[in-house]
Parts: sequence; C-alpha cells; structure tokens
Amino acid sequence: MKNNQSCIRVFADQVQIDNCREVLKANDKSFNQLSRLLALAGNEVRLKILFLLEEENELCPCDLSDILGMSIPAVSQHLRKLKDGNVIEGRREGQTIFYSLKQEQLTILRPFFKHIINNSKKVAL
Repeated sequence: MKNNQSCIRVFADQVQIDNCREVLKANDKSFNQLSRLLALAGNEVRLKILFLLEEENELCPCDLSDILGMSIPAVSQHLRKLKDGNVIEGRREGQTIFYSLKQEQLTILRPFFKHIINNSKKVAL
C-alpha cells in the first residue's frame, strides 16, 4: 500500500473474501473468548500468576504474594480479574482459598508456557 492507503489490487477474489468472512463469522464466539483470555494474560503479573498456577497446580494468594514479592491485596486484585474472566477457579480449605487454572484455559495457555520454558532452557545453555 502507498502512503495514501489506496489498494492497487487488480483483481479481488470475491469467493476468497466471502469464505474468509464466513469463517470469521462461524468462529466469532471462539475469537471473543480467546481475545478476552489473551487480554487478561497480556498483563505480565497475571501471566506469571497463570504460569505459576500451571506449574504448581494450585496456590493461595499468600504463596503468590511471597513468590512475586507483591502485597496480598495487589495479588488478590489480579486473581479477581482472572476469576471474573473465568480463567481460574478457587477451592476453599478452611479460611484459605487455593486457586487453579480452569482446564479449558490450560489447554489454550499450555503452548505459551512451553515457549517460556523452552526459552529459559536456551538462555541457560
């Protein structure tokens, strides 16, 4: 494209355009869900929390506070956003709530976590 933002295409493949529109429309719900998940995981602290929950299966806010070097209220705010976004769930044991990733979210996030682990192995070498 040129600076004037005009397209210099000679032929538009209308079948391709229509097919692409249909695919987007058919997957609208999935795009919406993934977009919301990635928006939540796009915050570095929340991404670290998600990573830790995947690694440890479940953690309480106090554990996360100690690991991340953050206050419990700050960690709790991030946990609230993740819970409201349907990414994590809590399990109460006495007065302590242990958080874990929802299985359907883990399926989506696991490749990202593998990427993080693989990069840390390369740096260590």
